[in-house]
Order: sequence, then structure tokens, then C-alpha cells
Amino acid sequence: MASVHRTTMTPTKLELLSDWLPKRSWYAGDTYASDLVVAGGFRLDDPEGQVGIEFMVVVDAGPREPVAHLVPMSYRGAELEGVPGEALIGTSQHGVLGTRWIYDGMYDPVVTAQLGALMRGGATPQHRSVSDTPDPTVVVHGGVPGGGFDVRVNRVLRPADSTRTPSGSLVAGWTWPDGTAARGVFATVAPREEAVGNPSYGSGPHA
Repeated sequence: MASVHRTTMTPTKLELLSDWLPKRSWYAGDTYASDLVVAGGFRLDDPEGQVGIEFMVVVDAGPREPVAHLVPMSYRGAELEGVPGEALIGTSQHGVLGTRWIYDGMYDPVVTAQLGALMRGGATPQHRSVSDTPDPTVVVHGGVPGGGFDVRVNRVLRPADSTRTPSGSLVAGWTWPDGTAARGVFATVAPREEAVGNPSYGSGPHA
């Protein structure tokens, strides 16, 4: 079960994201993400207990209309080899675990494998900020295609009508800066031969 340490990180995750996020091609906020706030998300467990996995929703409150971005992240105790430089969000000093390398989770094979397991019903979403606590608000609607499939992550989140959610969609919630609750599609599955795109845009695991 996911363990959440009550400690410090220097720099903080939001400080790292404020620099990294606006440089992404899919970023939809202001030029500078100076008003980021954590608005939601969930965690997944690494079966080996080595990699922290978090799907964080951050809202850029700077634009006239706030924008919600989904940032899958992995936390590692050493560098991840074989990934491009843009995959590294940054390093941070964790008050309990020491130096942590924080990566865009869609480049991390542990993250993509567990996301695929979640879509198949083989992993349980965990509360983002409470240890050992499943999060029942994170739901996969319908089934997934037989055989292999790919997962596409929605980097920019928009509220969705739950009655029109397609089968094979991962749905979860977040909160806008004014306190309004929203739910939307975080990820979808597609038969492998139909899913295209670069991981930096949220295409994901072969599962």
C-alpha cells in the first residue's frame, strides 16, 4: 500500500513543476506557471516497493480561465537510464528518503506498467495524501480491449459528463481554485494498433 511521508522536499514538487511544465508542448497555461496549486490526483503502488508513483493534478490559476494539467510522476532513489533529458522533472531532497529523482511518469516503465494494470483491474488506486488508503473515487469505466492495448493520458483535463464517458476510460476528480469540484477523463485505452503518439503527449504503456 502507498506510504506518504509527512516531511519536506527541497525544492518542492510545485517549484519543480513551475519551471518544467511551461516547457512542454502540451502545456495550456500562461507562459510562466507561477500560480500552480495541487488540485487532485492519486497514487499507485510499485509492486517492488522501490518507485513512488503519483498522478498529480495541478491547476494553473494564473490564466483568466484556470487550466488543469495531469502530471504522472515517478520518484526514484537513483537516475533512470535510457530516457531523454526532458523526462526528468528535477531532483529534490526528501526529508526521509534523501535525494529523489522525479520523472515524467510516462517515460518510466514502472509507472506505465502499473497504469496498464489499473486499467485492467489489476491495481488499486491509492489516496494521494493518506497512507495505506484506497481511493474509490478513481474509477475505470467499462472494460478494456482484449489482447494488447495502449493507454493515452490526457495531459489537459476538462470536466466530462459521466453519462457519456466511453468504455475503457479512467475517471477521477479535482477541485478548481474557487472550490468547485470537477471530474473528467484522465486516461483512455485503445487497441495497440490504433494508438499513436509520443510518450510526452501521454501515449503510454503496452499492456
